Amino acid sequence: MEAIRPVRRTLLRDRAYEAIRDAIVAGEIEPGTVVRDTELAERLGLSRAPVREAFSRLVDEGLLESKPQSHTRVTPVVAADVRDAAAVVGAMHELITRVAVPRLRGVDVDAMRAANERFAAAVRTGDVDVALAADDELHGVLVRADGNRAAAATIARYTPLIRRLERRRFGEGGTCRSAGLHERLIEACADGDVDEAVRVTARIWRGLEELADEDAH
Repeated sequence: MEAIRPVRRTLLRDRAYEAIRDAIVAGEIEPGTVVRDTELAERLGLSRAPVREAFSRLVDEGLLESKPQSHTRVTPVVAADVRDAAAVVGAMHELITRVAVPRLRGVDVDAMRAANERFAAAVRTGDVDVALAADDELHGVLVRADGNRAAAATIARYTPLIRRLERRRFGEGGTCRSAGLHERLIEACADGDVDEAVRVTARIWRGLEELADEDAH
């Protein structure tokens, strides 16, 4: 029994944050829905304190909005916010790509190829969860190779705003990511062509900015 330690408060807070964030991004908690800490705490098997802390973080990140003494609810998908997030995330990925490409090994490129194969297959079958997970895995190879914690944290913070729009468009029968562009990125990485890898990365994320512009009309 001496080896068993209390679960730290920060872990409970993070658990609440991740669960609520993922439910919002997946559309399980829809835009405009009023969320209550008591209800979510009960569903998550937690006390209200870590859920309230998660709410505060999600408000800061733009997934929740809070009106003092009134309510907390899920924000709508706002095209301008998605565009801004895509611009920031894209800039971070360009920075990461420039540093990471010279560091990649053969096993890293192989991992990117495998992830893109899963991505392409998921797009064909309409499996949004697998497609986006594979997309994360592909770009995650570069993020890990770069090792820039500040850039990685920025990407983690703003990507959920983008994912909500991607999921909605995916559900409408389209996709805003291209297996072909991924393949061009992978080939540039395999060749050690930093400039081309950065150019393709920029094109991928410009596509998401354009998607947000389309959604605004």
